Amino acid sequence: MANFNIGRSQMCVDEQGNPFILMEEQAAKKRLQGIQAHKANILAASAVAQTVRSSMGPRGMDKMVVGPDGDVIVTNDGATILEKMDVDHHIAKLLVELSKSQDDEIGDGTTGIVVIAGALLDGAMDLIEKGIHPLRIATGYEKACSIAVQRVEEIARKVDIHADDGEALKKAARTALGSKVVSGRKDQLAKICVQAVLAVADLSRLDVNFDLIKVEGKVGGKLEDTHLIHGIVIDKDFSHPQMPKVVNDAKMCILTCPFEPPKPKTKHKLDIRSGEDYKKMYEIEQAYFRTQIQHIKNAGCNLVICQWGFDDEANHLLYQAGLPAVRWVGGVELELIAIATGGRIVPRFEEITAEKLGKAGIVREITFGTTKDTMLVIEGCDKSKAVTVLVRGGNQMVVDEAKRCLHDANCCVRNLIRDPRVVPGGGASEMAASLAVLSAADQEQTIDQYSMKAFAQALDTIPMALAENSGLSSIGEMATVKGLQETTQNAWHGVDCMQVGTTDMWEQSVYEACASKCSQLRLATQVVKMILKIDDVITSADVMQ
Repeated sequence: MANFNIGRSQMCVDEQGNPFILMEEQAAKKRLQGIQAHKANILAASAVAQTVRSSMGPRGMDKMVVGPDGDVIVTNDGATILEKMDVDHHIAKLLVELSKSQDDEIGDGTTGIVVIAGALLDGAMDLIEKGIHPLRIATGYEKACSIAVQRVEEIARKVDIHADDGEALKKAARTALGSKVVSGRKDQLAKICVQAVLAVADLSRLDVNFDLIKVEGKVGGKLEDTHLIHGIVIDKDFSHPQMPKVVNDAKMCILTCPFEPPKPKTKHKLDIRSGEDYKKMYEIEQAYFRTQIQHIKNAGCNLVICQWGFDDEANHLLYQAGLPAVRWVGGVELELIAIATGGRIVPRFEEITAEKLGKAGIVREITFGTTKDTMLVIEGCDKSKAVTVLVRGGNQMVVDEAKRCLHDANCCVRNLIRDPRVVPGGGASEMAASLAVLSAADQEQTIDQYSMKAFAQALDTIPMALAENSGLSSIGEMATVKGLQETTQNAWHGVDCMQVGTTDMWEQSVYEACASKCSQLRLATQVVKMILKIDDVITSADVMQ
């Protein structure tokens, strides 16, 4: 019998020549079973939740994440923090994926969902130690989740998204931006977000195509210099410094073919032995360039946008022919320009026709400061509603964070267009759901009542974290607001984080989309149930070290 070592396994061959594998011994693996496995999993998940807990709310703190190559990100966006963190533990990675799924589905509420999941797991740990089976806990959590979602939907109020020039949408965007780095300019940025989303929204289908909203950032200037452009901005300039900086009534050809003579696909050697030979080759090249330019001019084009670069010779000839040109435009931007201007992307010069040209009202080059930073703005596109938000900021970190904040606010506005129901912020929704679950738990006859009470207690983590991050007494503030909700029967009382003087979130204009809150509760409960069902973790010994 022959043996071949494959790592810690052995490939063996018997007398007949049939191969079989002897696996490594189980002793060489580290194994966590039963309650030890549950504890290890819950502790890992809770550690992740604790990391982002302090970044919740309008007074939340920011995190600085330093990448492996030294790049620095300053943010309080839960999804970004978790995505950039170096997480090794297999269960902790589930929470990272949880925040990503909330970000993909809703776009906002990524910090809250991880905090809720961590609190649910902490509650489960206490119940497991009391001897309740993890599957019974999962069942109780599922019952409690359906009650909580039902209560959140009951307290939701429907808003008119068109009234007062979209004021309801602006308030929702301000709530999303209130907890971010850019909160000082939240009124201006909320207005920009609402204008951008409504510009590209299809209100008949209640949908928003985010591909048509482009967010560009340029370092320099102040955050309040951020503005909305009804068109496309590309980070390029005209290829020749003497080309006109403004093209009115632009008819542009969008090319994916380079301005250069064709190259043979096989290896070749060019042997030039005299000045006449060189001159002949130069004239052939010139004729080729002129033919290309003639094709463009025949189509009635007055602006060339090319995916590839072109050399000085072609650039000079384009300038001489009075054709402004832009080179090295990326593929994604090229597609966006084609969609916005109604043009066709042309792969060969011979195929250029007047019907394939894109049309825009004006194409102009804008400059920033004294650094000669330039960008091209394409405006007045009849074929599309594409818009661009041009973000300014003192440094790259501020610009990047502002772009992330705008994404969250855009998603919040989009969610309200899809479903115009809003629920209160400030932890009011969670407290109302917690009271409803506690009331149902008192009526529950089975052992599930303990799990339901733990679920209600986990929901209280959100208002407590908001109060704590705002410098208030967490338990005292939550107890006061809960008492208000009970006595007034108004579920819109929440934590007054900004010390405005009223706890009514409707008066404070602090609310978010109902879909976001329901998604938080459902997704967090699903992941917690999955983690509670794991009772055996088998890992190779060298991985555990």
